[in-house]
This record gives sequence, C-alpha cells and structure tokens, in this order.
Amino acid sequence: MRNELHAVVVKELRQTFRDRRMLMLLIVAPVLQLTLLGYAVNMDVEQVETVVTDEDGSPASRALLRGMLADPTLHLRGASGDPAAALTEGQASVALVVPRGFAARLAHGRPVQVQVLVDGTDPVRAQAAVDATTRFLQRSGQALREAQLRAAAGAPVTEPALTAPPVSVARISAEPRLLYNPRLRSATYMVPGVAATVLLVITSVITAMSIARERELGTIEQLMVTPIRPTTLLLGKILPFAAIGLVVAGVVLAVGVNLFEVPVRGSPLLLLVGTALYLLNTLGTGVFISTMARTQQQAILGSFFFIMPAILLSGFMSPVANMPGWAQLLTAFNPVRHFVEVLRACLLKGAGFVELAQPLTALALLGTAMLTLASLRFRKRVS
Repeated sequence: MRNELHAVVVKELRQTFRDRRMLMLLIVAPVLQLTLLGYAVNMDVEQVETVVTDEDGSPASRALLRGMLADPTLHLRGASGDPAAALTEGQASVALVVPRGFAARLAHGRPVQVQVLVDGTDPVRAQAAVDATTRFLQRSGQALREAQLRAAAGAPVTEPALTAPPVSVARISAEPRLLYNPRLRSATYMVPGVAATVLLVITSVITAMSIARERELGTIEQLMVTPIRPTTLLLGKILPFAAIGLVVAGVVLAVGVNLFEVPVRGSPLLLLVGTALYLLNTLGTGVFISTMARTQQQAILGSFFFIMPAILLSGFMSPVANMPGWAQLLTAFNPVRHFVEVLRACLLKGAGFVELAQPLTALALLGTAMLTLASLRFRKRVS
C-alpha cells in the first residue's frame, strides 16, 4: 500500500508541475500577491488631501493654517473658493475654513470657530482628520490662553504664534462637519467596494470557466464547423453573463441600501452606465483568461491570479493615497479602482457625470482595450 501511495503522489506531482502555466500559478502568484498585499494594504492615515479657505487673510489666520498643516496627517492640496465642491469632486478629503474676522475676534478675546469639512465616506481617514485638527486647535487655544495670562501678569511672552491683547482670554475651537457619512458607519464605506468585488469575481470566473469548459469537453471544435462566426460566438457567450452581472449588481446594491442603509444620492442612470462599462472590463478579462487556459482548473486559478491584485490595488480596503508611488501608478490601469470610485461618489456624494468623467472614461478605455485583445485572442484560438 505504501508503494501504491508513493506512486500516486509522484504521478500527481509530475502531472501538476509538467504544465508550466500551473507551476507559475502555484509559485509565482502567491509571491506577487504577498508583495502587493504588503505594500498596498496600509491602514496608517497620513497625507490626507486638504484644501484651505482663508476668508480672513490675516497673519493670524495664515499662522493658524500653517500650524494645522504641519501635522503629517494633512497634506495641502491648495486653496479653494468652494470647499464643499472640492470634497464632492474628490479633489480633497478635508477642507479648512477660517472665517472672516478671525484676527479681530482674537484681538478682542472672543471665541473663534474654525470650520473643518471632512469627507466621511472613509470613517478611518475622517476620524483621523478630525482628531488631528481638533488636537491642534486645542493646543493652540491653550498656548494662546497661557500667553495672554502671562502678558496680563507682566511676564515675557514666549509664544508669539497667535498673539492677542490681554483684554480677555480668547478661545479657538473647531467646528467639524462630517459630510456624506456623518455617523462614520463602516458599512456605508465598505458596501460599494464589496459590490465591485463580488461583480468582479462572479463575471470573470464564470466567463473564463464557461469557455474553458467548452474547450476541455471538445464542444468548441464542434462549433468551429458551423457557419457561426467567431465574433458572433463570442458575443453569444458573454452577453448572458453581462445580463447576470447587471442582475447581481442590482441585488447587491439593493441589499446594501435596504439592509445596511447605504444612501443612493446619485443618478440610477449613472450607476447603470458605470456598471455596464465595468462589465466590459470583467467579461473581457474572463475571455482573455480563458484563451490562456486549457482546463477549468487553470481558468479558475488564472482568474484569482488577476482578482487578488485587482482587489488589493482598488482602494477597497486601503486608500490609494496610502500606497507607494509605483503602486498608485498601477491602480490607474485597474478597473476595480475606477468602479469603486464611481460607486462611492455616486451613492454617497451624489456626484454626476461631470464629476465622474475621469473614472468613467478610464473604465471605457480599459474595457474596450481588454475586450478587443480578448476577442483577437479568442478568434485566433477558435480559428
């Protein structure tokens, strides 16, 4: 029995490693995925894109903004005349607004509020931004009160950052406003990413397996002798999966809206267009993988070889801004990233076609390129 077991084990190992494609999937794929996971998934919150609106324009307001932006949590994107629009369009995640009369109120010892607008779609980054700004303003207010009290007592003032006459003790406080996800619910942030991931897995794997099964069973050769053209055959195979993908997307979003209370603030037409463009990418990927595989097993492994990096580089679990530069460059060619941006901006922010022109265009270009390449390889294999 031991010899028989040894023979079977040796046979299976030889059969597995005889195929170089299988060897690449078993050895190279885990290494690549682990490398991407280590670099792409970074939950540290740093360099949150921030715009400023200085309505006061005084030395005191400029000193305050410089101090707030010195925190590594925030990164200055620039000045903005419409901070709310900057958050809606995705130009920044935080907007700092210093009101008019800031310096005058400080000079008279009156309380001053600095408005902090925060994109709450990502609860972790939103909470970190609120904590950073609130912490700085508390320290600044305490330092200012101590400086004013020392000045009133005739002691030398050693902290001139935000000075005011010793008429009374001034106070600086933050007025945070969490937009789009005011309760900082994780489900509101995660459900759009889950929808994109589910759609990717289902459509790409099913498409790749379906065509690979035809080749494995030999029925693809039977279709070759019929008058059906390769293009017609390909369309006939992917259109049913496109319909399934649209139904699955609708079901996932319906569950997210009704079970997890994810809002739908944008246009349903925009969601439909974005989903259709996304399906061009996932179905094209499935067809391309099927042209590289000889068996259903290879098709499944090949699909997950693409799926795992696509999810890791999508910004679904870790923000793209936290990734290294080379990883951010790779995300530009990742359709999952662009679809996640479309879903989150449309569902949570109410963004329209104008605000989402860039990710929609990227989905259209990437989907057309992938489907064209897959179609050419499919016609070559069938012919």
